[in-house]
Amino acid sequence: MFYLFLALSLLTFLLFGFDKNAARTNQWRVPEKVLLGLSILGGAAGGLLGMLTFRHKTRKNYFWVVLIASACAHLFLLSVI
Repeated sequence: MFYLFLALSLLTFLLFGFDKNAARTNQWRVPEKVLLGLSILGGAAGGLLGMLTFRHKTRKNYFWVVLIASACAHLFLLSVI
């Protein structure tokens, strides 16, 4: 289970970086529902790190709420298993 969270976090982190670059160069963007969905499914740690590293989506409060809540849920699941 740990490796699943790790893989999803890495993917989510990379997509945050890709989307930030796409936003700067006016190219195709990653839909917000994809970023949020991957964060909920297991990539919240990578999503939070991507938000802070790339300074992307940091003004959107619902991103903070979803990612922090998901990260807490993931930590709980990892501690139980």
